[in-house]
Amino acid sequence: MQIEILTVGTELLLGYTLDTNGAELGRALAEAGVRVTRRVSVEDQAEAISAAVREALSRTGAVLTTGGLGPTADDVTKRAVAELFGMPLEFREEIWQGLVERFRRFGRTPSERNRGQAEVPRGATVLPNRWGTAPGLWLESERGLAILLPGVPGEMRALLRHEVLPRLASRAGRTVIRARTLRTFGLLESSVADRVAEVEAEVAPLSLAYLPGVHGVDLRLVAWGLPPAEAEERLARGIERLRRSLADHAYGEDDTDLAAVVLDRLRARGMRLAVAESCTGGCLGERITAIPGSSEVFVGGVIAYDNALKVSELGVSEDLLRQHGAVSEPVAQAMAEGAGRRFGVGAALAVTGIAGPSGGTPEKPVGLVYLGVWVNGDVTVARSLFPGDRREIRERAAQAALFQLFRRLERQDSQTGG
Repeated sequence: MQIEILTVGTELLLGYTLDTNGAELGRALAEAGVRVTRRVSVEDQAEAISAAVREALSRTGAVLTTGGLGPTADDVTKRAVAELFGMPLEFREEIWQGLVERFRRFGRTPSERNRGQAEVPRGATVLPNRWGTAPGLWLESERGLAILLPGVPGEMRALLRHEVLPRLASRAGRTVIRARTLRTFGLLESSVADRVAEVEAEVAPLSLAYLPGVHGVDLRLVAWGLPPAEAEERLARGIERLRRSLADHAYGEDDTDLAAVVLDRLRARGMRLAVAESCTGGCLGERITAIPGSSEVFVGGVIAYDNALKVSELGVSEDLLRQHGAVSEPVAQAMAEGAGRRFGVGAALAVTGIAGPSGGTPEKPVGLVYLGVWVNGDVTVARSLFPGDRREIRERAAQAALFQLFRRLERQDSQTGG
């Protein structure tokens, strides 16, 4: 089965709201074996909505919309689609009473505007919304199938899971569209492609996509229209083949966060972690503390942006700063040692660099970063030159620091057989 997704909202086109609904729908529908062939966003205008739905139906015969089912003047999706299908809106008392009861439980009373949410196209199937006020709708005629869901992400997600996917399952057949992702860091996209060139032919009929970003290059394998067991088996073999080709540059799969991987490795060793940050200004600590349970491993750190704090808080010598400058291998080493000793931990990370957009020189250009890694008293320093704007350089530096520690721990495992 094929379907198109239409997300409605002027705020989406203006960039004030990210279209997370479209992404979630794509993943969920693929899991159910429904192939999404196109995603479109339109403004809150009846003519635009009607035209987009008409075009989608002409191509695939099925469209799923989100947004425009609320009580305000810009919520016009339901009326536009009802007119297109020739299904006039009718007031449904039972829906209205459900709204009244829902408002009553929260100590409120619905307004006249909410009465419009109790109007549904004649002949449409109502998809009960136990999580909000706007019911979903299922319209089907000789024109095709239109599924209308609210734009509130939580409501959309719940209706999709409980009302829509079960109805689509029988139409999708016994095949699925499944995907798995291998996450890598430390290689350019072109270098990744060179390493896995032979693998692309070996994993057919799976398709392979390269997804570069500030946190590395993700490799996504997709199985199209295969029975579930065969899809999972082929994906597992394909991911393992990719992992072997990329050696120690692969650190996880799917939504794996490198910070979580590092914390798990340290936790298994009974080690604690501290950080000393300069140019990242807390980005590294934020990455670590975003992981639930990080307090079992992470003790904290120092944001030594000013050189005076590098001296007073981390014990970096003033002579070292004068001789080599803050952005240098010796200072990164001293910062890592200072953090390890001050916090009494088994592992420490240090970052110092030039995030830009100014401050660079021919000898030390914007994007130059030194990363210090302290593990049980032994320090190594890596030099990197990152592209991008200030935000991207800082994010890449934080990811690179985590990756350097990840590789140190990986090498220890391989040497000890752990």
